[in-house]
Amino acid sequence: MAFNPNFLRTLDNLKDQAKDAFLALSSCLCQQQAKVKINGRTFNIVKVLGEGGFSFVYLAQDEHSGRQFALKKIRCPTGTDGVQAAMREVEAYRRFKHPNIIRILDSAAVQDPDGDGKIVYLFLPLYKKGNVQDAINTHVVNGTHFGEHEMVRLFKGTCEAIRAMHGYQPGPSGNGTPSSSSRTGPRRRNSEDDDGHHQQETEGSVTAPLINRSGDEPEVVFDGDEELVHEPHSGGEVVPYAHRDIKPGNVMIADNGQPILMDFGSAVKARIHIENRSQALLQQDIAAEQSTMAYRAPELFDVKTGTTLDEKVDIWSLGCTLYAMAYSHSPFENTQTTEQGGSIAMAVLNARYKHPNSAYSQGLKDLIDSMLKTDPSQRPDIDKVIDMAERVLQSLS
Repeated sequence: MAFNPNFLRTLDNLKDQAKDAFLALSSCLCQQQAKVKINGRTFNIVKVLGEGGFSFVYLAQDEHSGRQFALKKIRCPTGTDGVQAAMREVEAYRRFKHPNIIRILDSAAVQDPDGDGKIVYLFLPLYKKGNVQDAINTHVVNGTHFGEHEMVRLFKGTCEAIRAMHGYQPGPSGNGTPSSSSRTGPRRRNSEDDDGHHQQETEGSVTAPLINRSGDEPEVVFDGDEELVHEPHSGGEVVPYAHRDIKPGNVMIADNGQPILMDFGSAVKARIHIENRSQALLQQDIAAEQSTMAYRAPELFDVKTGTTLDEKVDIWSLGCTLYAMAYSHSPFENTQTTEQGGSIAMAVLNARYKHPNSAYSQGLKDLIDSMLKTDPSQRPDIDKVIDMAERVLQSLS
């Protein structure tokens, strides 16, 4: 029997998930708050907000200032490669600057006290209204649904965030971070905490201490500038990035009602030419690990040799997301696929879905249908999607 190299990784992942789950449960049962100390500051872990393959997201409160954050904890049992992958997520948060894209407040990588690997912590703003999936769930419980104007407004704002990724331009002329070649490290600014006291904060990701194997002084392994320093300045050339995991659970709702796109662990440079079968299978494996099945574009289920993957994968996911906002589930999560043993993959590959009866406009349905084309070349680009969404909004005014 052939040995599956992913087996041990999966086993380690399950152990880590059980460890984090036990921590969360025991802290509740014992009526004690778990604590974590990062960069010399202590944070109380209030509760678990969510979990993923190698990560947990907690509601964390600074013990000193009382400020609350969403603390994402990423276990990296695979050593250096895992840390680098986590730091690419940190860099993705810093790369794209847009009002509808979440901003990272701080990050740190430390030795896992319970193992040989590392733990990467990401500090993110806390959005008390939750995400779009939470809103969908609430509507289901209450027997209500999104008003069309509110739904399309949230969708259009999410599209604006995606446009910042699809139209990314490296360097000072782009929509990303200013050229890091003019800086030697993070820039600090004075601000006031919740109590009105002045404190120093770091724009973007601060220098992250990592305990070395000798147990001596921490060594700096990431200062937030590594990838940008080596990223070529293209003089205005667009270098599209794809998010690759757009779904209602990855769109937060800010206090002012604006949508905020988050979770960039799957983000990559969008255009990848597939030259051989090995590359095709690699991209399929990456997508299977990082992109949610019910929102994954068909070309990621069956990657073809000689083709080029591009940012149109996000357009498909946007179509699935808008459909889910309208009808409470993705187009390919229906009775047949979830209860009768049907295949989500086959439903996706054949674009097999239908619109339930509703009071939503034909313009909204046409917008969804335009994005759910199995041939990526037939899908509109993000500018066209935004134009169509704007026309739907105007028709509702």
